[in-house]
Amino acid sequence: MGLRSLFRKRPTSSGPTEATLSAAGPEPLTAEQLVELEAAWAELTAAAEASEVTNFSACTRGGRSWTENAAAVRAVAATLRELPAMEDQTPK
Repeated sequence: MGLRSLFRKRPTSSGPTEATLSAAGPEPLTAEQLVELEAAWAELTAAAEASEVTNFSACTRGGRSWTENAAAVRAVAATLRELPAMEDQTPK
């Protein structure tokens, strides 16, 4: 194997890449997906209030913001539910 073949760019997958997804833009959400997303946001709001979290940040891979992905929103809500309450952390 020569140096040229070692450093040659090769396609990594046959599926769409982030560059092609962002160029075309994500497909709009269906009515069913919007209902599921609203329910996920309600879960996240309740989890954030219960955990007393005031701010958080998240990101996603795949061309669509995590805020538009019901599974990602529910995953953040599940993470917040796992956090101990502030009153549980006070020393005795």
